[in-house]
Amino acid sequence: MKKEPSADRIQARLFALQDTAYRDFQKKLIPGIDEDAMIGVRTPVLRALAKKLYATEEAERFLKRLPHTYFDENQLHAFLLSIEKDRERCFSLVETFLPFVDNWATCDQMSPKIFKKYKPELLKHVKIWLQSDHVYTVRFAIGMLMQHFLDADFRPEYMEMVASVRSEEYYIHMEIAWYFATALAKQWETAIVYLEEHRLDPWTHRQTIRKALESFRVSEDHKAYLRTLRRNDKENTVHS
Repeated sequence: MKKEPSADRIQARLFALQDTAYRDFQKKLIPGIDEDAMIGVRTPVLRALAKKLYATEEAERFLKRLPHTYFDENQLHAFLLSIEKDRERCFSLVETFLPFVDNWATCDQMSPKIFKKYKPELLKHVKIWLQSDHVYTVRFAIGMLMQHFLDADFRPEYMEMVASVRSEEYYIHMEIAWYFATALAKQWETAIVYLEEHRLDPWTHRQTIRKALESFRVSEDHKAYLRTLRRNDKENTVHS
């Protein structure tokens, strides 16, 4: 099927911004993406392009045209959603795009600023996303709980929602570990129980402690205690 002219224009702009050295570096960080699907546009450049395209007819057509061919197009799509100012439109566009997210970078870098103004609605979506059978939809849901619901809006049941996720997927387990490592810095009393009582699978337990020990936000006293909670069992190994 013939591409719309706007698709070719956006791809041409991306190739004009290509940094081949950066592309080669990215390939090592984002496994699973076809090398031919990477153009190699740096993240700040993509964000700047998203700002230029935002609210244009060209961007409108681009957002409707899924799936994209290139990783960089998915990144641009994520950055356009991150600056979307209309609440209803933003939630709708995210719902449409999530099934096409196929890597951790696009998933993690998509963070609509408007969500922080509508947390009750976001939470409703998160609960649905957590039930998805799509890896990066679940990862995105956990990321939203980590970003928006570990501070003033925190409730213990949100932590239980994350701990209850069952999956064999590496990128979900890793996000759960990130969530609990962050929770140890922000909600220590609630989070530490999950390690003390071995409520996480062994691999995620170990990764959570490792990440917390690397964090500048976790106190040295807390790190000392975390070292006593390390697990040596190797069951439930998760592979990327």
